[in-house]
Amino acid sequence: MRAKLDLTDYSPAETLAKAATMPARWYIEPEFLDLEAEKIFHRTWQPVGLLEDVARIGDFFSCEVLDQPLVILRNNAGELRAFYNVCPHRAAVVAHGRGNRKSLQCKYHGWTYDLDGKLLRAPEFEGVEDWDAESVCLRAVAVAAWGPWVFVNLDESAQPMSATYGAIEREIAAAGFNLNQMRLVERRDYLIDCNWKVYVDNYLEGYHLPIAHPGLFREVDYDQYRVETHRYYSKQYAPIRDVAPGEARDRRYVRSGEAEEDALYYWIFPNVMLNVYLDNTSINIIIPVGHEKTLTRFEWYFEAPGTGEGWESMQQIIAFSDEIQQEDIELCEWVQRGLRSKAYERGRFSVLRENGVHHFQSLVREFLSRD
Repeated sequence: MRAKLDLTDYSPAETLAKAATMPARWYIEPEFLDLEAEKIFHRTWQPVGLLEDVARIGDFFSCEVLDQPLVILRNNAGELRAFYNVCPHRAAVVAHGRGNRKSLQCKYHGWTYDLDGKLLRAPEFEGVEDWDAESVCLRAVAVAAWGPWVFVNLDESAQPMSATYGAIEREIAAAGFNLNQMRLVERRDYLIDCNWKVYVDNYLEGYHLPIAHPGLFREVDYDQYRVETHRYYSKQYAPIRDVAPGEARDRRYVRSGEAEEDALYYWIFPNVMLNVYLDNTSINIIIPVGHEKTLTRFEWYFEAPGTGEGWESMQQIIAFSDEIQQEDIELCEWVQRGLRSKAYERGRFSVLRENGVHHFQSLVREFLSRD
């Protein structure tokens, strides 16, 4: 049994002005990632793939939530289903990659399951006592479709996805955005030498913009930049600065105009960032692959991929995002090295700029403390 981690050295104050940051050891001790997997990632809704990949009956794809292998499929009734990708016989997988099948078969001993996870055939298993083939099934997982994505939650008592994403969905719809029409146009993965929480901390504040992101700082009205926190998510307001009289219009790396003013930026606990525009959407998924190594997956979606000004604008957005990401990678890797220093234990928050970070760190502490 894993030894219980001591969490008593961090109890975030409700008042931001009095709060201290998470201790350095929460970022650098390997034991924390095991606890975070169990208490956070296995108990929250996690994006695992695209809805278009399971559009037809029999479509499936395999995926993982950290160390837990899963298979997502469309059953004969046209329903979206998710199961642990683990055969109850000897724990081998029953699905590889993606494709379309009428059943799932373990490649180890040939045990075969229907698209609802029920055992169809167990070769040469006659004579086994105290065993009921009718009761053997793949273990199911909660699954939901939202926009162009498939989400899962490994918690057997999980609240519906709407409990977390419902308010966001209503706000997006009210603003006239249509996530269901978005199609993936590009994906980029970045592997960063930092703890996943370092990357999320960095995303949730604009305090570093003037120094670390000069290109972005020129675009954003920094005085109006703010983060609004909700129970399990936060919303960023980052209005694009108007072009000053006599200033060259081409100073902008990103689009301008009313569509930019209406853009919506969300972070959803623990590891999803969603940026919604009238004709495109991007999602950033933060995946810990080690206690000091993080995969950040950037995906861009477009309503009607093609040519013209809209497509060109999308390419500019992707290029600008990559520039900012490279700057953030350097920052986060610096911070991770600093967290290992004997000179650092914890810091304090800027009341004006770091309420989003405090909100996130408080949620981490809350989830890790739950039974």
